[in-house]
Amino acid sequence: MIRNIITALVAAFALNAFAAVDVNQASRADLETVKGIGPALSGKIVEARKAGEFKHWGDLVERVGGVGPGSAARLSQAGLTVGGAAYDASAMPATEVKPNKAAKAEKADKPAKGKQGG
Repeated sequence: MIRNIITALVAAFALNAFAAVDVNQASRADLETVKGIGPALSGKIVEARKAGEFKHWGDLVERVGGVGPGSAARLSQAGLTVGGAAYDASAMPATEVKPNKAAKAEKADKPAKGKQGG
């Protein structure tokens, strides 16, 4: 009898440990149960949510500073959902990759092909 009760309790705790946390419904404390979300990020999420619920993962990535596609994938694996949906990288809109300043400076320092002095 005791063995069955202990087994049931362990199973209940295991299910709760992997329960999904929806970004539109969760409190700050609930958000912080997701591995990778601390007080700073949970605050940003709750603040951004004041403007309206997140429609999809792309909306979350766009509106919450510090959440990019890579961190969105990790947070989804840890149990975070948006509207009950897990992160799907193929559903994310393609974004233009902008070169950083260092890459631009390096390109400017290199002479163009065929234009070297002699």
